[in-house]
Amino acid sequence: MLTKQRLKRLAGRLLTYFILIGIGVVFLHPILYMLVNSFKSVGDLVNPTIEWIPTKLYLGNYKAALDVLEYGKSMGVTIALVGVATICQTISCALAGYALARHDLPLKKLWIVMMILSFLTPSSITLIPKYLMFNTYGLIGNPLSVLLPAILGQGVNSAIIVLVFFNFFSRYPRSFDEAARLDGASGLTIFFKVAVPICIPAVIVSLLFSFVWIWNETYVSGLLLGNSMRTLPMKLQSFVEEYSRLQGAGAENKINESLQLAATILVIAPLMLLYVALQRHFIEGIESAGITGE
Repeated sequence: MLTKQRLKRLAGRLLTYFILIGIGVVFLHPILYMLVNSFKSVGDLVNPTIEWIPTKLYLGNYKAALDVLEYGKSMGVTIALVGVATICQTISCALAGYALARHDLPLKKLWIVMMILSFLTPSSITLIPKYLMFNTYGLIGNPLSVLLPAILGQGVNSAIIVLVFFNFFSRYPRSFDEAARLDGASGLTIFFKVAVPICIPAVIVSLLFSFVWIWNETYVSGLLLGNSMRTLPMKLQSFVEEYSRLQGAGAENKINESLQLAATILVIAPLMLLYVALQRHFIEGIESAGITGE
């Protein structure tokens, strides 16, 4: 017979599974809906009796989406731009976090508060001054308008990345730095040889978060880059216009939900593959960084 303690344990476990399954359904339902409907033909899409299982896997939506997005070319541009910006942002934020954590800088608390305020300030407020500044230097339509902020630690949500590194670098003993300094190591040598290897989980978290944030940034980047460089999310943003331009007059009447969902799946697929590849390191980094509040 089950004791009261075992019954309580079983009830608690069942409640936990029920909550986790509910959360899983909430998160997975939109993805499954997009995936299923992206394979529907026009006939299946307008048929009210077909909801989750199409009569056949229709690949025409993906073929059309690949052509409209110019997937190969746009993917190369996106990976190059986002990849370089991600690496630059990670390095600059790591240096800033290390300086704040390991050195007694003048007015350090003030700089941390200012950094947090910069994160809380909506990007739309600083958009016009930023555009005017880059326009003055002739950088509108130039990839440097996206890369320079990342290099200088002013990229997309850089304040959060700096705080992640600040949290990590504040943890390990200062005796490590002192021992390396006694051996004749310079400040940069200590940073790259001692600090960074200890904080690899923070590097993984920074790379993944930065990549996703910069990938999804279309508002500011679209204004600064114009039509000179069009990333995949930017192409998706103007998908209907691009489809109409390629198909000619009356094309706006031919576009349907399945075609748009296929394009969306193609755009988010690289991010999903990146998360799957780095899932273990990402979870370890999140737990170590304490982002969840633990």
